[in-house]
Amino acid sequence: MSIQEIIQSGANVSITVGANDLVQFANHLIRSTKEELEASISAKQKEAYLTPDEVKSLLHVDRSTLWRWAKTGYLIPAEVGGKRFYKKSEIDAILNK
Repeated sequence: MSIQEIIQSGANVSITVGANDLVQFANHLIRSTKEELEASISAKQKEAYLTPDEVKSLLHVDRSTLWRWAKTGYLIPAEVGGKRFYKKSEIDAILNK
């Protein structure tokens, strides 16, 4: 039985761990953490950004509403080169409320 299996079983046991088992467990932790980080980075890279006009159309609001939401922290745009863009995932979250 591996260390991962013992942990996942939830058993409350005392064990003696050999160096080889400890190295395997450390490698497992490193691999799983790396996979989670890569998935997170990949998801952020695939993020789509919308212009204020696109957001206005999707949410049926005025530009002044977008400005007010930015001031209150409800929907904060990313600014690139003096232009504002909104994360599509945040727009979808508002639509799903």
